Amino acid sequence: MIDPPRVELWAILPVLILFGGALIALLGAAFARRAAQAPFVLFTLAVLAAAAASALWLWDREPVTVLGGMASVDRLAVVATLVLCGIGALGAYLGFHYFEEDEFRRNEFYALLLFALGGMALLVAAADLIIVFLAIEVLSLSLYVLTALTFRRGPTEAAMKYFLMGAFASAFLLYGVAMSYGAAATTSIQGLARALTGTTGSQPLAVIAALLLVVGLGFKVSLVPFHMWTPDVYQGAPSPVTAFMSAATKAAVFVALVRVLDVAFVAQQWDLAPAIAALSAVSMVVGSVLAIAQRDVKRMLAYSSVAQAGFILSAFVQPGRDGIAAALFYVITYGAAVLGAFGVVMLISGGIREQTGFDRFRGLIRTQPVLAVLLTIFLLSLAGIPPTAGFVAKVLVFGAATSAGYWPLVLIGALASVAGAFFYLRIVALMAMRDPQGEDAADRAPLPRLVLAVPAAMIVVLGIVPGVIVPLLQEAGVLTW
Repeated sequence: MIDPPRVELWAILPVLILFGGALIALLGAAFARRAAQAPFVLFTLAVLAAAAASALWLWDREPVTVLGGMASVDRLAVVATLVLCGIGALGAYLGFHYFEEDEFRRNEFYALLLFALGGMALLVAAADLIIVFLAIEVLSLSLYVLTALTFRRGPTEAAMKYFLMGAFASAFLLYGVAMSYGAAATTSIQGLARALTGTTGSQPLAVIAALLLVVGLGFKVSLVPFHMWTPDVYQGAPSPVTAFMSAATKAAVFVALVRVLDVAFVAQQWDLAPAIAALSAVSMVVGSVLAIAQRDVKRMLAYSSVAQAGFILSAFVQPGRDGIAAALFYVITYGAAVLGAFGVVMLISGGIREQTGFDRFRGLIRTQPVLAVLLTIFLLSLAGIPPTAGFVAKVLVFGAATSAGYWPLVLIGALASVAGAFFYLRIVALMAMRDPQGEDAADRAPLPRLVLAVPAAMIVVLGIVPGVIVPLLQEAGVLTW
């Protein structure tokens, strides 16, 4: 007689809260399509607060796998869920402010955002590659629809490109899951680690499976050469969707990469490290070089995100706690900076008109000094200039790569950082040293400025006293199976 697995839903309480909230929000949007947005955004923030509280409740639990080995309860999942809830709250507010100007109510935005967050929360808690695949599909489908939410030509084309490329990447991911089963006769992350560390698994097949999984996940975080969709989708999607997509997707998928590379295929880490280093290096270089040639801020930030993904990946050549903590710190600081940068772009670009050429930023320090200062902080952090948190993040990931003996990768990263500083500081120079051109169409509402001051303050504080969260992230880096 086969014993059925124990159903321990408490372990995935944040995921259940997010999906439950998404269903309620979807029903509300269906029956009140033209209703005011305020109740929807307040409900979304309440759901995110409940999910964050339930994640905190799991912090002191013993790390275990539940639901027949499908989900994990550990501090890595807790920290990632808290980060996702924070990104979701800022994204929900930015969406609320953005769609207030639209003549058509877009109340579906909140349901789709919660569905995407539910998929991401499931992804960071996944303990089986099948759950990884399902979670990726849930969050991807939500992001495809969010990209086309305004039904205009540009966003619709971007969403179609995103969908087609995403389907292509899903095939690689699914093939990697199949090859993993072929290598170790299991898709469980814990089972893969045990089989491949011992003598029961096929080592060459495992390396191929891991590389296919990296291709599938690398598409979601815009690693070169899987980045082709990024500039068109970032430019075409509504600015709050781009902000949420760029910050939250990277946070969730890099945590999934931690489980895949540092746990499931831990026995092949030194075989995989050269390929990881090569992907990291080419992403840093290609992203930084192509960003220099852009004349649109959203496209520049898109290519910047390609380079930033390469910086984060450089920490993965160092197995263990330090590499994981460095990657998590980078993901958090990048999320705060890119959310804030796209938030400022949204306010400057005239809302739904989305005029994001460089000319919009000329002389901004004279016409919108608060927004100019906020954008300067975000860009300095993305460039890795002290005393912002971006500088500490780069030191941590480069330190992890150096410890693993990959100093050429650190040298390439340092050169890419110099190139990156050029295109970030070019915007700062435009704001400070050029005269304004054309009509000032920037949003003058005070509340968005206060909201965007939160990630700006976080970047400054973490840049000066990174010890506030680094020990916490090192605890989260301990994976017990």
